[in-house]
Amino acid sequence: MDLSRRQFFKVCGTCAGATSLAMLGFSPNEALAEARTFKLAHTTETRNTCPYCSVSCGVLLYSLGDGSKNAQAAIIHVEGDPDHPVNRGTLCPKGAGLLDFIHSENRLQHPEFRAAGSDEWQRISWDEAFTRIARHMKDDRDANFIENNDTGETVNRWLSAGMLASSAASNETGWLTVKMARSLGLVALDNQARI
Repeated sequence: MDLSRRQFFKVCGTCAGATSLAMLGFSPNEALAEARTFKLAHTTETRNTCPYCSVSCGVLLYSLGDGSKNAQAAIIHVEGDPDHPVNRGTLCPKGAGLLDFIHSENRLQHPEFRAAGSDEWQRISWDEAFTRIARHMKDDRDANFIENNDTGETVNRWLSAGMLASSAASNETGWLTVKMARSLGLVALDNQARI
């Protein structure tokens, strides 16, 4: 090995510096051997369904929070569920961006309604929202329910309203949804999977 005087001093200085750092505890072997804490180690895993389309891909939501009374859990990571039979852990671009959807400032998290003739949306409670929906459904059904057709046959139809069911629900939930809608007399019933 042919070294110049300047190269020799550079090599010696580097070795002396590395040895001094190692003696002070800056050993590269220890630093490289130390494992970084996995970011999902202290999270709670929750299985859910992607809300976007009728494919109903399974997702895993990871949230931080100890579950105490005054602490709000925050979702920090979303990924595809590898055990889900539909997507087997894969997600489309919209599903992969669910974390941005969850934390969006534009996401509506409380019920609102706009009175007739008004241009302002008012925030209401969930109880008030369900009461308003039930009242409107009851009034419309009472006004437009057809018990018998022109020939006198019993038909029990409610033609002025319809229902759009979710395709992300299980078969059992879908069955209950159809039974509930048909018991009200709804004829216009469709499923999101057909859209």
